[in-house]
Amino acid sequence: MMRTIYFRCDLPTTLADELNAESGRIYTQVLVTHYRIYRKKGIWLSPGGMERLNDCYNADGQPLLHAHSIDAAQQGFPKACKTTREARKAGIEDARYPHKRKRYRTTVWKSTGIRRRGDELLLSLARGREPIRVPLPEHLRSMDAPVFTEMRLVYNRASRHYEWHLVIDSGVAVPTTATGIAAVDLGEVHPATLTDGQEAVVVMGRELRSQKRYSNKRLAELQQRQSRYQPGSRRRKRLQQRKNRFLAKQSLVKRDLEHKTSRAVVDWAVERSIGQLFVGDVRDIADGVDKGKTHNQRISQWTHGKLRRYIGYKAEAAGIAVDDQVPEHYTSQTCPHCGNRHKPKGRAFRCPACGFCSHRDLVGAANILSRVVHGELGKVRPPETVKYRQPYLRIRPRRSPVDTRQVARASENRQGGRAAQDAAMSAAKEAAPL
Repeated sequence: MMRTIYFRCDLPTTLADELNAESGRIYTQVLVTHYRIYRKKGIWLSPGGMERLNDCYNADGQPLLHAHSIDAAQQGFPKACKTTREARKAGIEDARYPHKRKRYRTTVWKSTGIRRRGDELLLSLARGREPIRVPLPEHLRSMDAPVFTEMRLVYNRASRHYEWHLVIDSGVAVPTTATGIAAVDLGEVHPATLTDGQEAVVVMGRELRSQKRYSNKRLAELQQRQSRYQPGSRRRKRLQQRKNRFLAKQSLVKRDLEHKTSRAVVDWAVERSIGQLFVGDVRDIADGVDKGKTHNQRISQWTHGKLRRYIGYKAEAAGIAVDDQVPEHYTSQTCPHCGNRHKPKGRAFRCPACGFCSHRDLVGAANILSRVVHGELGKVRPPETVKYRQPYLRIRPRRSPVDTRQVARASENRQGGRAAQDAAMSAAKEAAPL
């Protein structure tokens, strides 16, 4: 199973900048050479031809990166071209081929340039240069012989520091012996609602929605301030940098909450001895739908695909099979008691035909389970009690300890001051002439 581990990089900033600048230079050289040949000869070079031609240009210079790290930088351009071609085949006509030069680019070490020595990883550079020593994180030192597939040197805009992205292969996950099944209903308000027919849990996502609203509000403020200045001005560039840092930081916060949500889903499945999860397919929920500016924004920012992917690989690591293509149509509108179809408003489902009441997302999860087990909706009744699980801990600021004697003394001083003020006022009234 492939996993990516993030941890901080302790390399000197000058060395990290030099490595990523070299990767950017190689990528840019491939890009420029390709477009020059295409304009003059009308030939679209193959990926192998690009690498061989670029190797001839770099033959006289003193290399800095490992040979396979140079290959990874060269292969970045044809990979980007392939992504653009696939996007255009999918109907995205605005997709553009890579055309911008890169001053910096993420440096990649393939498995052939990674060696382990004790509790350290040695990342190879060019011949004659000392390798880079990277201490392994604590939880990887005790892991049973993981295969280190790739290492990336990534600059994090949010923290303004470099970090390592280590891709490992932890082997094939052993399937679980549990035989239970459960259904998962993905939602925009509550990210996930689960039920196995006996118990139900709603994973709350209020904090995630709050972060999205804060991002939209703050981004609107920055864009409004940015619109007051001329394009290319220093003030506009600084605001653009601030906006980029803010978006990068918010993406980390939202990613952390999404990981915690998916972890809560898998942990519940393990607790209930679930061997197979069925997730409702909501990939086409926004196709051809116009519900207004506010609703469209909420749906477009709903990262259900990312959450489905997180649940998939975490469940696979626990040996749980996941089917994320169960049709989700009308699952939240069909009454599980009488089968009547009714579109609810709000979070509560109330059937106008039989009076059945339940949580709207729980009705959706129960109908997904009914579709899997019985082949039709309305055959599985949702549990009467629903548990709510908050996947994160809200840390409140600590209040400094209060000295009660100081509070009492201050109260006495205030009371004494008021008494003195009242006595002065009464004396002034008596002394005033009639």
